[in-house]
Amino acid sequence: MLRLLSIGFLALLLLIPIGMISNLVSERQLRRESVLGEVTSKWGNAQTLTGPALVVPYTVRWSEVGPNNQTISRSETRTATFLPERLRARGKIVSETRQRGIFSVPVYKLDLEVEGEFARPDFASLAIEPSAIAWDRAQLAVGIADARAIQEETAVAWNKEAVAFLPGTGGFLEGGVGIHAVVDLSKPADRYRFAFPLALNGSLALYFTPLGKQTEIELSAHSANPSFQGNWLPTDRTLTKDSFEARWSIPFLGRNYPQAWKTGDAMQAAIDGSRFGVGFVNSIDHYRMAERSVKYASLFILLTFATVWLIEVLAGLRVHPIQYLLLGGALCLFYLLELSLAEHLGFPTAYAIASAAVIALITAYTTVVLKQLSRSLVVAIGVAMLYGYLYILLNNEDYALLIGSIGLFAILAAIMFTTRRVDWYAVGSNSTAADQTAVV
Repeated sequence: MLRLLSIGFLALLLLIPIGMISNLVSERQLRRESVLGEVTSKWGNAQTLTGPALVVPYTVRWSEVGPNNQTISRSETRTATFLPERLRARGKIVSETRQRGIFSVPVYKLDLEVEGEFARPDFASLAIEPSAIAWDRAQLAVGIADARAIQEETAVAWNKEAVAFLPGTGGFLEGGVGIHAVVDLSKPADRYRFAFPLALNGSLALYFTPLGKQTEIELSAHSANPSFQGNWLPTDRTLTKDSFEARWSIPFLGRNYPQAWKTGDAMQAAIDGSRFGVGFVNSIDHYRMAERSVKYASLFILLTFATVWLIEVLAGLRVHPIQYLLLGGALCLFYLLELSLAEHLGFPTAYAIASAAVIALITAYTTVVLKQLSRSLVVAIGVAMLYGYLYILLNNEDYALLIGSIGLFAILAAIMFTTRRVDWYAVGSNSTAADQTAVV
């Protein structure tokens, strides 16, 4: 019992280097995030396009009673926002990977063609008097998350009349930063058609908001790892080895905001929550995989120590605590090798090299410690099975709990089967050593 307690103490002691390795993984993750932020701040951040929206100013007038009972006239300019009846965007994405040291950052160039139409604004539905409306100062606004990344000047064809875009979203506060064009609505028309090109840089992801009564987005890209995200997945998509095409068709009934609102109506949260798009990510995040694998370190150490201890018991051997500690050190070193190699070779290759190196080291060491190759092979095969089992867990996150439960059940069953004939009351007795050796 004292020997078991000492082995358990050694297993707990090895959690100290495991914790240090876990902190190292977090530190490297933060370093990568820092590099990502540095590169994207210069090239262009993840882009979100909000709009276009039609913003029309109007004047509100009212009277107040002053301190001397005099009547004071007040006025304030507010805005009404109208969304398009139809919104369609077609985009072509050219993606690439920028390197900064050992870190890679997915970036892209977007060429987008946007077109659609607005109905004539209905101010009666917003209880706004026609005489208060400034029809000639309307704005067509487009929110762009990182407007610094716009690559070319652009203009909108507003009912076939070219109008240049200006910086800022004007009165379209829900769009954040972006661009706007001053359009004239004083000429009566049932429909206002618009079309404009947009060329901008971005990185990591591209999102849209379904502001149209019917929104259609078509994207094509040379990217091997698209990750479709947001409230809507593509209606149609085609994936190949190194490219994809995707199309979204979204009616306005599925979102949580109307086609028109005025100043004071809270729409920001609803609009932000309606984003959809695609992320450009590496298929395997080796830092996340390393972080998950470290979580199983204590189980690996405990099971390996249990295997060596059972061989001690059944074969009548004695393994010194220092030898246990060295075996545990080899198991801890696996995670450091895995992390450092993954930064240069990718996770699958790093995992294979690190596990092979540790298994070879444990096999060579336990051959001497346990005084027999067959016994060391039992330990080596057990460790190899654990590494194979861990790799399956890491690549099947959705089924990790199921696979883990079945695996632990199988391990416990194997231990119970192996030790089914051991007389535990007689363990350590010289008279029963030969019988226990026969069990092995």
